[in-house]
Amino acid sequence: MATLAEPTQPSEQTRPTPAARSSNVLMNWVRRHREFASALVFLVIMFGAFAIASPGVFLKPQIYGAIFVSVPISMILAVSLVFVIVAGEIDLSFPSLVGIAAMVFASVVTAGGNPWLALVLALASSVLGGLVNGVLVAYMGLASLVATLGMNFLLRGLIQIIRQGNGAPLTFLANSDIHALMVGRIGNLPVQLIWGLAFAAIGVVLFTRHRFGAQVSCVGDNIEAAREMGINVRRVKVMTFAYVGLASGLAGVLSILINNNFFPTVGDGYLLGVLAAVFVGGTPTWGGVGTVAGSVVGALTVGSIETGIVAAGLTGYFTQFFDGIVIVLSLVTHRITRPRTRAGRY
Repeated sequence: MATLAEPTQPSEQTRPTPAARSSNVLMNWVRRHREFASALVFLVIMFGAFAIASPGVFLKPQIYGAIFVSVPISMILAVSLVFVIVAGEIDLSFPSLVGIAAMVFASVVTAGGNPWLALVLALASSVLGGLVNGVLVAYMGLASLVATLGMNFLLRGLIQIIRQGNGAPLTFLANSDIHALMVGRIGNLPVQLIWGLAFAAIGVVLFTRHRFGAQVSCVGDNIEAAREMGINVRRVKVMTFAYVGLASGLAGVLSILINNNFFPTVGDGYLLGVLAAVFVGGTPTWGGVGTVAGSVVGALTVGSIETGIVAAGLTGYFTQFFDGIVIVLSLVTHRITRPRTRAGRY
């Protein structure tokens, strides 16, 4: 009489070892997050090169404390720009939105106003500027590149007209509660780094776990399909520009609190560096896909270049040269590691 064969159990030789299972999990994670992983690997390689070139500097924690003072501002701006770029647009007005928020904050506190009220008004002014950008692009049909570039000049000119080129010292805020809570220190850790990481964490949740992030990706990937799905495309685009405005307002206040001074040119130096951080972090230019966590790594990468150059004994004249090398090499790395799909849209 035939008997049913008992199911065979995998032998000890064929059963994957714990090390093999861990390796498979790691490889699957890298494949799903290849842009972030490649940006992180590039950052580690860059810091390794800095440590070899100047071990007396980059093997000590003090240098990283210095880097963490200014990088959070670029981090906050880069995180918000990911949403606009994934939606298929671009925002070049954020440096002036930083300046507008800084001007509003400085004007209120120097007039004797409450610093916390000044913070709220500064955020409101930059969000309003972002909403104007969104309306111009989403409802007026203007190209975002041209519209936001025009707004950048318009707002910067408005700052110069109002302030007549004059700055404002804010040293009287050095011992205030707002200074301690926004840009103080916890041991050797700058508080603004906590703000930057918190903003990035919220951005990651919005982008990967919230309906808003899914809608942004749908709009950037296929705008007609997004409309067929019932997504209010115009509202989504306006909200992405408003989000950049919110980030710019926070960056503006942090910037002048760090320096204890307001200058009419505050924010001007962030344009190219922040855009580079977004692309170095793995967000492509075509829309539909992006990585918020990668933009954080990109901000650390771009923000550390000048420090590494100076620590290696080179002059500041090499900064732009190495900026270009790092940006091009990181983009080449992303291109090699990215799947071949949509390659024609580079």
